[in-house]
Amino acid sequence: MSFAHRHLLGIEQLSQSDITAILDLAEKYVELNRQSLKHADELAGLTQINMFFENSTRTQASFELAGKRLGADVMNMAMQASSIKKGETLIDTAMTLNAMHPDLLVVRHPQSGAVDLLAQKVNCAVLNAGDGRHEHPTQALLDALTIRRAKGRLHRLTVAICGDVAHSRVARSNLILLGKMENRIRLIGPPTLVPGHFAELGAELYEDMSEGLKDADVVMMLRLQKERMDGGFIPSEREYYHRYGLDAAKLALAKPDAIVMHPGPMNRGVEIDGTLADDINRSVIQEQVEMGVAVRMAAMDLLARHHREAA
Repeated sequence: MSFAHRHLLGIEQLSQSDITAILDLAEKYVELNRQSLKHADELAGLTQINMFFENSTRTQASFELAGKRLGADVMNMAMQASSIKKGETLIDTAMTLNAMHPDLLVVRHPQSGAVDLLAQKVNCAVLNAGDGRHEHPTQALLDALTIRRAKGRLHRLTVAICGDVAHSRVARSNLILLGKMENRIRLIGPPTLVPGHFAELGAELYEDMSEGLKDADVVMMLRLQKERMDGGFIPSEREYYHRYGLDAAKLALAKPDAIVMHPGPMNRGVEIDGTLADDINRSVIQEQVEMGVAVRMAAMDLLARHHREAA
């Protein structure tokens, strides 16, 4: 299984075969993670450093668990209390890390492009765990694996992505990945949250949920990212839920076997009805969390293989 990339910085750099290679290997790790003994040794002897400049529960825990299950020595750096606060630059941090000889660096940063800058300055493999509004590649890959397992394929599907697209790196990465895999993508939301330039990435834009959800195979809801908003993007949460929150009535417009997704964390009663989020017949939100560990194991395994082959 070949993977010709030194880093995983975004979906944009990946080919169809790269995406398939990650998903196929992740399938094997799904099986491993469901066994009583969940340990492998693909990363034995390697050091993984997790650097999260933004708070994260799911992604950081998922990467930490993935590394430990593959046998890596995993270290979490508390960036909120780090030398960055004392004025150290990102490049200074990269130089310091280089001196520690890590093998895998997992980075989340609030600025778009910061992870790419780090990757240019260190000697190890870098995985982007989310940078600003730019990309969140492993989230798109775990979403793709979830869709492929639920639908039996990852092409020629109609996928509706609903909500705060403007501030969402998840939406951007999913849009790129699903486009590469020949799917029809619809973005649904108010114009303030679904800017027109997204049409240039091959998406169809809708303001009306009833039009956008019609005959969709997959309905992916997005969190309202209030921490990235600096103005009046929505009139009120109540009005937003009325127009764009997913409930049983709106979901009925999609195909009868449409699946419901959400990258988390969810604002119940704002983006999605809580009962629907917990409906095991329609919602695959818990499966997304499970697939996250397997996909991150696969990504780190492939990068480590490339690192060894290049050495």
